[in-house]
Formats: sequence, structure tokens, C-alpha cells
Amino acid sequence: MLCLALAGDGPRAAAQDVPGVGFGRLPGEGEPQPFFAELESEPPVLVSLLPTAPRVPPQVKVALAAARTREALAGELAGRGLVFGDPVFVRIFKEEQQLEVWVRRRETGRYELFRVWQVAAWGGALGPKLAEGDGQSPEGFYSVPRARLQPNTHNHLAFNIGYPNAYDRALGRTGSAILVHGNEVSVGCFAMTDGRIEEIYTLCAAALKNGQAFFRVHCFPFRMTAGRMARAAGEPWESFWDNLKEGYDWFETEKVPPDVTVENRRYAFKPGS
Repeated sequence: MLCLALAGDGPRAAAQDVPGVGFGRLPGEGEPQPFFAELESEPPVLVSLLPTAPRVPPQVKVALAAARTREALAGELAGRGLVFGDPVFVRIFKEEQQLEVWVRRRETGRYELFRVWQVAAWGGALGPKLAEGDGQSPEGFYSVPRARLQPNTHNHLAFNIGYPNAYDRALGRTGSAILVHGNEVSVGCFAMTDGRIEEIYTLCAAALKNGQAFFRVHCFPFRMTAGRMARAAGEPWESFWDNLKEGYDWFETEKVPPDVTVENRRYAFKPGS
């Protein structure tokens, strides 16, 4: 019989005292973040009184995921004239609950859409993340170097998108440990099924291993078509979304993600690679 203890007093302290309870991180993986750190209010912590099963070492987990997915991914890419391990680009759309992976074609240097996955869950409402604990999934332009891959996670496999970025910090926005991860449940992150994150992680990790310095992750509230932007007129985040649309339109036209900087507390764009 499974026994659960309800720790109602001091849930943050309880979470930190229980091995294996954390928000997308394990001990030794960096500054620990309590599992409920991103919640608006902190519910009681459920603590299993039974011994936990041994965890699969992260390097083994990555290898198993690649073994399950690499051959099919490489074959599908080859069938479209693309190469497994070439540079990738990720876009996420909250309203549509979609995550895209684009792969760069060698002959043209332009990116082509490889596949679209359904996002199982994201946090909050349309609009940017503003503060630690607001439960919001971010919107903006982020990047993931190899150091931000997180196979050592409770959520199967993950990568940290790099929130807050320079723009977020310029506006005083706070938060941490915003991931694309498995396990289907999100509190401010972007959650996928375990099978989908295995495919996404394997593609992105291969690109980084083959020399891509980082891959970009662009997070949008919705597909920023003229019609959808017209419907957003008068919304509190209209000005912010207009700025995001500049980067959205750049990629839609050039099929190369722009380099993104911050000028006067706005995103600015120039040719990328």
C-alpha cells in the first residue's frame, strides 16, 4: 500500500529536505529550486514513505532516448534532404500549444520546418512572465547552449531556455529554471510527453554536439499573423507583442532566425546565422 505523508507546514523547507523533490533539478545540478517555487500559492508537499526506485543515470537516459528515436529521425530528415545533427531552431506557440523544430538546409543555409509537436501543458495566460512564482510561461527570444541541457531531471529530459534573458532583466523580471521538459505537467514551463521530449532532446543535443554553439528558442503567445494581431488590438500586452512580431516576421521572411539584442528596453534584430 502506498503511504503519503502530508507536510502542511513550511512546504518550501519540506521540499528541500526531501531527497528527489525539486523543480526540474537534482542535488548537485546547480542552486536547488523547490518543486513548488513557481506556484502562485504553495500546496502541501506529498512525501512518499516508501523507498524510491534507483534513478537511471542521466547519460544512460540520454543514450536510451537516442536509441529509441535517432534512426527514425535521421531517416525522416534524409528523406527531405536534411541531415541529423545539423543546426536546429525551436519555436513555441502558447495559444496553439505547438512546438516546432526547424533544421538548417546545407545547400541554402535557410531553415526548413521539420516537425511540429503538441505541447502538453504550459503555465498561466497569454502574456510574458514577470516574476518568480507567477506561474507564467515566458514569451520572448531565448537560447540554449550545451550547458543548459538537463537530462538530470525529474521530468525525464529537459533543457533550460535561459529565462530571464537580457530583455527580461532590463525590465526587472525575475524567475528561474524555465524548462522544456517531459512528464506532461507544467508550472511555468513548457511540458511535453516523454516520447515527444525524447525526439526533441535528441535532435537538439545532436546539433549542439556537432558544433552548433547554441540553438534559439522563440516563444510566442500565438502565431502572429495579421488577423490574429488585429484581434489582439487593445490588449494590455499589445505593444510588447508588436515588438515580438518584428522577430516573428524576420524569420517568416528570411527563414534564418535573427540575432536578437536589447536596445532601450526593446528587442532589436539583425541578421543571424
